Amino acid sequence: MSNYQAWIGKTLEQHDVVSQAGVDRFCATFGLEPAVEFAPHGYHWCLCLPDTATSELGPDGHPPKGGFMPPIDLPRRMWAASRVVFLRPLPLGATIYKRSTVAAVNEKTGKTGALAFVEIDHEIFVNDEVAIKERQTIVYREAANLAMALPSADAAEPAGWQIVEQLNPQPSLLFRYSSLTFNSHRIHYDLPYAQSEELYPELVVQGPLIATLALQLASQRGSLQHFSFKALAPAFCNQPLYIAANIDGLRGEVTTIGGDGRTCLKAEIIFDG
Repeated sequence: MSNYQAWIGKTLEQHDVVSQAGVDRFCATFGLEPAVEFAPHGYHWCLCLPDTATSELGPDGHPPKGGFMPPIDLPRRMWAASRVVFLRPLPLGATIYKRSTVAAVNEKTGKTGALAFVEIDHEIFVNDEVAIKERQTIVYREAANLAMALPSADAAEPAGWQIVEQLNPQPSLLFRYSSLTFNSHRIHYDLPYAQSEELYPELVVQGPLIATLALQLASQRGSLQHFSFKALAPAFCNQPLYIAANIDGLRGEVTTIGGDGRTCLKAEIIFDG
């Protein structure tokens, strides 16, 4: 076990602007109506992005560890979960301030080998008032030693849900979302790398992209207060992806399900009362 206690409490401060152009591109990516006053839910993941020089990126496209993030010696990284509280909307044109703090680092051993979980608390301020709070969980894993087979895509549409929407994520969607979030992780756009180095069968759909789709489905039914998700399995490009929801009063659940019936992401939602 390693000692990463020196990183607990480490902070990162960033500033950004909720630009009309950026929000327009976000809406175009997800097929939303143009925003006229506030940014849509999920746009906060497109703000205060990493600005690492291209020459400093690692072989996988990620920024190097050891600055804000602890230098965990495990090669694979995944955004595993988030708990988000929406306190007030982000106005178009607003200047925002984001403070991120490393809250915890925990090492475990799972079925696939060594794991390390980094918990990060984010606060986004508008005019000195907190607009969004988030606890993000990043997990680091050992390198894959067995190629993953492409899941089948012949399962029936999920049953037992009030709302079900289907899409087939295409490379253009993944590319646009990587551009919106300045995410250069190669598993989302470089198929030879994804297959030969990380042993995935196809391009991997970004976890926050799937979470944003779930967010958008939920936000069509009311004003959101809480949104929490957990990524359970990868979703792949060019395969069916179902977004299903059940809503009961001010609470609900949203799940994304692959074409083979696998649950890829589970989310819980609470609407404003």
